[in-house]
Amino acid sequence: MRIEHIAIWVQDLEKMKNFYEKYFHAVSNEKYHNKKTGFQSYFLTFESGARIELASKQFLSNRVVDALGYTHVAISVGSKEKVDEFVEQFIKDGYPLLNGPRTTGDGYYEAVIQDPEGNLIELTV
Repeated sequence: MRIEHIAIWVQDLEKMKNFYEKYFHAVSNEKYHNKKTGFQSYFLTFESGARIELASKQFLSNRVVDALGYTHVAISVGSKEKVDEFVEQFIKDGYPLLNGPRTTGDGYYEAVIQDPEGNLIELTV
């Protein structure tokens, strides 16, 4: 069993797609757009095969957006040095570092940053 993808509701679909392409070299499919419902999405595939679906809908209720979401996405970047490099790049580009880099009580070396819409990304070894 494996996770097929994680879906994230976003407000700015293009900005979010560009973020994951730039920093994590994710490869996007063609945008899906259901003109009847106003739903649009991209599937972004990472080198490992993991995927994220970024989704937006024209008349999505703010109540729904505020109530749903995920805790974080953990992305393994391969080494402590790479975690540190990513942290430096995110800080340089103006993204907030919320935690770390540090070794957690359960042995992970990690740092937590936010993407452009405040979703948490845990960078790990």
